[in-house]
Amino acid sequence: MTQPQTQSQVVEVNLERLERIRDVLAMISLGEFDPDQHLIPVEGHDTFASFEDTINLFARQLHASVKENEQSIRKLDATRRELEEKLSTIEKQRLAIRDLSTPIIELWEDVLTLPIVGVVDTQRSLEMTERLLHRISQGKARCVIIDITGVEVVDTSTANHFVKMVNAARLLGTYCVVTGISPVIAQTLTQIGVDLRDVKTLGSLRDGLKECFLYLRNHAAYRAFDAGRQG
Repeated sequence: MTQPQTQSQVVEVNLERLERIRDVLAMISLGEFDPDQHLIPVEGHDTFASFEDTINLFARQLHASVKENEQSIRKLDATRRELEEKLSTIEKQRLAIRDLSTPIIELWEDVLTLPIVGVVDTQRSLEMTERLLHRISQGKARCVIIDITGVEVVDTSTANHFVKMVNAARLLGTYCVVTGISPVIAQTLTQIGVDLRDVKTLGSLRDGLKECFLYLRNHAAYRAFDAGRQG
């Protein structure tokens, strides 16, 4: 049985109506479409008018989607800027707290002290060492006292951090002592087998300052003797 053939309907459209559609599509592609100004005027009720209505509907929906996306992007940018500002503030606060938690004090002429309070992990040890070496090279300090009176717990890792800090200061030609070792910490270091024989350790900050004075006096006397011998 042969199916009846459907005849195609031919719609006659003048060039001006086609150009309106072309213009709307061009403005959409360029992002310049405004539904209040650029919609296609639908004047007739012919078959092509329904196509013009469809184009207008598509243009409105696309315009609304674009505006919604632009608003979302603006909100994301605002959120990103706010987050960056918060991260910047947090970083500044972290640096301020770090400086407050590990202040490097000029206790006397040519004598710096680094009082340490709290837990010393690898990251904090690296930061303290970096700041100490910078301060030594900046001020040409000849003696440094690392005071650990405020450190309650010392394990093998913490002790190794102190040893590395002392050795790094020595490489810059600075005499370095560690003070504030309590009987409990001394007992702990003995039990865990930490070797501090190459590190000058003293009980109090006062003892450390006396040791530095003695070092500076002997060093000055040696330089005076050496200069007289060469003269």
